[in-house]
Amino acid sequence: MKEAILTVKKEFVKKYKNGYPLILGEAFDNIKDLKEEGQIITLIDEKKTFLGKGYYGKQNKGCGWILSNSKNSNLDYKFFYDKIRNAFSKRMKFYHSKDTTAFRVFNGEGDGIGGLTIDYFDEYYLITWYSRGIYTFKDNIIKAIKSLVSFDGIYEKKRFEENGMVVDEDSYVCGRKAPEPLIVKENKVNFSIYLNDGAMVGVFLDQKEVRKSIKDKYSNNKRVLNTFSYTGAFSMAAAKGGAITTSVDLASRSLEKTTENFTINNIDFTKHEIIVEDIFLYFKRAKKEELKFDVVILDPPSFATSKDNRFSAAKDYKELVKSAIDITEDEGVIVASTNCATFNMGKFKKFIDEAFKESHRNYEILEEHTLPEDFAVTDKFPEGNYLKVVIVRMY
Repeated sequence: MKEAILTVKKEFVKKYKNGYPLILGEAFDNIKDLKEEGQIITLIDEKKTFLGKGYYGKQNKGCGWILSNSKNSNLDYKFFYDKIRNAFSKRMKFYHSKDTTAFRVFNGEGDGIGGLTIDYFDEYYLITWYSRGIYTFKDNIIKAIKSLVSFDGIYEKKRFEENGMVVDEDSYVCGRKAPEPLIVKENKVNFSIYLNDGAMVGVFLDQKEVRKSIKDKYSNNKRVLNTFSYTGAFSMAAAKGGAITTSVDLASRSLEKTTENFTINNIDFTKHEIIVEDIFLYFKRAKKEELKFDVVILDPPSFATSKDNRFSAAKDYKELVKSAIDITEDEGVIVASTNCATFNMGKFKKFIDEAFKESHRNYEILEEHTLPEDFAVTDKFPEGNYLKVVIVRMY
């Protein structure tokens, strides 16, 4: 495949000179020259000065990633081997933990290869490819993993359908097939993982520090409401910390998945409530019935649609916090979280502040969290540090 040379528009040159890694379609006049995903791209300015080398791969953020700022860099096996070895070696301490057996070992542009993540689940590796472009380097990347670490098995998710969903096919790549479920630990809490079950394997690893905080500081003898609860990961952390939990999610399988997680943690699920319901309808009902919780956890998707409601984090988060305020006890705690990359922490805190002002309540911020240490980020791409969590106490 012939290498493509793209000329960066004048107003974007500084951005790329400063190391910005995402290839944006609007930054080039000749972006239409790109024919095939996986094509190697060299970026130059109008004076033909070299700015970077990367690959063409369409995803929801842009149309490829710069992988090297060196003109002589070959995007060959050695290149991928060196990047992956460097990333794995930085996570060495996680491999030695007795309390946690699931973590991220390669985090996209934070580790130098945008469009690629690799997660570790107790001797199994899960590779996620975010475009057909990065997938063309599959052989080199898998060969590098095989030469660097021992493993029981490797699985993959191809997240390059038009809607960003996973290509629906067998995720198994090589090695031994994983048991179903595969039980992993995070800070002594067990989670059921299904490596071959669509996009979501059972737990979002980026929330590990938040779950630890909830377990260690905010759960003992508390009533905890976990909204958008999915497989009940936050509920497990809270229950392990001594809470009685209520988990609410619209997906019917959340009942089965949450029950399973309670069971593998030797917790009697009958002492906890698991409700399949639209969370916005639940909030209305809880307010009407004057239900109150000591801790309310808000971790919605960036966008959610149900029969009765549409939710967009960028537009509706303030109203979500107001709904939580209505059913939180005095001096109770709200854990507000979002993975929406379209606004920063400053704006997120403004949503929270406005919600409290409009509800005529006071609050203090107890903790703030962004991505944990294993989710490497780069200051050249601030959008990559997408997670924002603010834990507040209400007065």
